[in-house]
Amino acid sequence: MPRWQGRSKGNPLGYRIFVFIIKTLGVLPAYFVLRFVAFYYFLFSWSSSRHILHYFRRRHGYSTFKSWVHLYRNYYVFGQTLLDKVVVMAGIGNRFTYDFDGEQNLRDMVKGGKGGILISAHVGNWEAAGHLLRRLETRVNVVMYDGEHQRIKDYLESVTGGRNLRIIVIKEDMSHVYAMGEALQNNELICLHADRFLEGNKTARMPLLGEDAPFPVGPFLLSASFRVPVSIVFAFKETATHYHFYGSSPFTRGDDETKAEFMQRLLSAFVEQLEQKVKAYPDQWFNYFNFWGK
Repeated sequence: MPRWQGRSKGNPLGYRIFVFIIKTLGVLPAYFVLRFVAFYYFLFSWSSSRHILHYFRRRHGYSTFKSWVHLYRNYYVFGQTLLDKVVVMAGIGNRFTYDFDGEQNLRDMVKGGKGGILISAHVGNWEAAGHLLRRLETRVNVVMYDGEHQRIKDYLESVTGGRNLRIIVIKEDMSHVYAMGEALQNNELICLHADRFLEGNKTARMPLLGEDAPFPVGPFLLSASFRVPVSIVFAFKETATHYHFYGSSPFTRGDDETKAEFMQRLLSAFVEQLEQKVKAYPDQWFNYFNFWGK
């Protein structure tokens, strides 16, 4: 069955063009150009479109026509979130505004002195809540697969300058686990995305939008092993220039709670909150593969 291959689409030239437009004309003109790019993917990217159409038809019960309309919206909003991420991380002037539900939860994690783990998914655009991350006065480490072409990564790093964010790449030698431990010792935050995995990784099937889907066990195992506070975080785009950030109350592993018990409690809470948010923001689902595995 086709699944995520650990690699994202895109090319450096496309990023350069949009960054040039943003810096010279602003974000909204870049959004206008983006409409044509989104329409191209709408017409010609069937390998990803068929999975999103299935998502709208089967998971949300939309009609065929409504599913096609939301397919285009999905591509367009996804492009916006990519541009917004570069704008915020590079410190480019913008008119973005934010609502923050749960900011104090993250502040409390930093005040605790042990660092903390943020668990999110490939929905919305939590990185765009960059103002909040800077206000926390600690570094956020994003743990991710090395899924972009090196040229794209080099260009984005040159644009963003690594402001307040560090990428920890998942490696076969498990060196990323030591990097995570070091970050927590420095009272930093770690963000794990808990909705994608490579073939061969251990998974657990959980009900999501009416059908069981596989979720990687790794993020929840690490959260249980480090014994630091864990918050489930999301940020969704509500208008062209407004985001809504959500950060749950911290989960902590009890002294009499086994690792397996905490893993299951955290996994269940994550999937429950993910389903609530996806129902509220259906167009901001950005997993372009056979997520349910059937």
